[in-house]
Amino acid sequence: MLELLHLFSLLLLVLLGFYVFVADPRSRANQTFAAFIAFLALWTVKDLVFWNFSHREDFPAGWWAATSFVISLLMQYALAIFAWVFPGNERTPRKRAAVLFSPGLILVPAALAGLLWRNVSYDGTNFSISLTPLAYAFVVYVYVVFGFGAAVLFRKYRTFRGTQEGQQLGAILWALSITVVLKTLANIALPYFGIYALLPYSSIFVLPGVLIYAYAISNFRLFSLQTALDQFRLFPITYKVALSIASVAIISFAIFQVPIVWWAFRDGMDLYAWRKYLVFSVISALVPNLLLVLLIVRSISRPLQRLTVAAVKVTDGEYGTEADLRKSNDEIGLLAESFNEMSRKMLSDIEELRKLNEQLIRTEKLAALGTLSAGVAHEVNNPLASISSLIQMIERNGGIDEATSEKLGLIQTQILRIKSVTKDMMDFARARPAARALIDVNDVVQTGLRLAGFDKQFQKLDISTFLDPALPKIMADSDQLQQVFLNLLLNARDAMPDGGRLSVQSRKAGGNVEVSIGDSGPGIGKDDLKKIFDPFYTTKSSGRGTGLGLAVCYGIVTAHGGSIEADSSSEGTRFAVTLPIGEDASESSDS
Repeated sequence: MLELLHLFSLLLLVLLGFYVFVADPRSRANQTFAAFIAFLALWTVKDLVFWNFSHREDFPAGWWAATSFVISLLMQYALAIFAWVFPGNERTPRKRAAVLFSPGLILVPAALAGLLWRNVSYDGTNFSISLTPLAYAFVVYVYVVFGFGAAVLFRKYRTFRGTQEGQQLGAILWALSITVVLKTLANIALPYFGIYALLPYSSIFVLPGVLIYAYAISNFRLFSLQTALDQFRLFPITYKVALSIASVAIISFAIFQVPIVWWAFRDGMDLYAWRKYLVFSVISALVPNLLLVLLIVRSISRPLQRLTVAAVKVTDGEYGTEADLRKSNDEIGLLAESFNEMSRKMLSDIEELRKLNEQLIRTEKLAALGTLSAGVAHEVNNPLASISSLIQMIERNGGIDEATSEKLGLIQTQILRIKSVTKDMMDFARARPAARALIDVNDVVQTGLRLAGFDKQFQKLDISTFLDPALPKIMADSDQLQQVFLNLLLNARDAMPDGGRLSVQSRKAGGNVEVSIGDSGPGIGKDDLKKIFDPFYTTKSSGRGTGLGLAVCYGIVTAHGGSIEADSSSEGTRFAVTLPIGEDASESSDS
């Protein structure tokens, strides 16, 4: 019966220590609790061996006494460290710890050397021990360390009273009180009067206090259903490895070791029997060990290898690479999911940076054009004005034949064309402050359609319009926007010289107004699409375009805080102008 109690106590201690430690391995409090449980488990193993298997009169009992003294002191050291670090995960004060623990440098070697007792014996029924004065000094020192740890915890309890930390500290103090009473009764008080009946059960008496201890530092969730569900939802790989090892060990013991022991020693425990046992035990151990290696490789090594390969690819510039892993709820599964998300976001961010860089380059080109345009236009317009004046003088003086007059008219036409180009440059370079007011975009679009309608080629187009009548007003310069829409309409006309479909739409898009103009022309190539807003870049044939129209549109729209984008395919091109809704308009619509 005692043997079963010791085994149950040992199993419970191991499970508690493992559970609390794995819950937060970086917490100093959890680490210290695990160390305390480890020392207590050693105490239980010591009692299990001594009280159940040391029944011979000549069996040396001094080792039990020595380990009892040493382990009891180590448990109090763990308690003192816990008192320092809990609940704020603080560091252990090294100088104070050195002072408090220094007597152990003398007392521990004395215990191991057997200087704490005169004699100790156990024959399976009767136990006796005769202690030296040094042993009492050792016991007093153990209680001093315990009292110090309890005092530190009590001071913290008074500081944190009324909080969850205070409740935890209060529960731990209760656990310590229960433990010290039971341990003192079984190990000190009764043995002092020669009563050793409870001594074999001293390790079991610690369990109530340990359970309260673990319950407190786990935020009172040790036995809750929610905690079990959380552990099921997030099952750490440490648990998986531990369960795999424990399961393989237990199964292999039942399947291999028990039959081998029976077969090897059924005829007696002679040398031949031991040879059989050792040889076949080694052989049988290969199977579970290989199975463990397989489980660990499958659970840890293979996923980490795939993650490493994916990380190397991302390092080499293959952004967006994902680790192909089976979805799991352990740390590796979360790591793989986070890595894949990071890789996808990195690809998205780099693409966004590329677009921003292209936009920055385009803006720099526009700024450079703005600096140069005024000077270029001035230098060109002056000689053109002189030439135009000379032509007019020649025409007024008369005496020229019809052919010469026709040539002079042609020259005057080309001069006007050059002036139109320089005017566009001047307008773009010296953009005046926009005279902005709340306007209806639909009115501006309709005005642009009427102006474009005077063109004979534009009249050939099949025009469909859908202008949202409930469109909110925007704060903008109607003249500048009219220039934008007129340019886009005429560009659509040029894209369909033989006629086609023209679609004009307006709608509300979030906090913006969007006007789209689409044609059914041949479309714009992918490479050309990236450059169409660059100054002097045009896809039109020579003599039909200056390459400034879309650049001017881009400058006007961005100055209004909006954006202009083009989308093209073999079925046509669509320009979308997005402009922010005016503040007054948005307030009125909200009301």
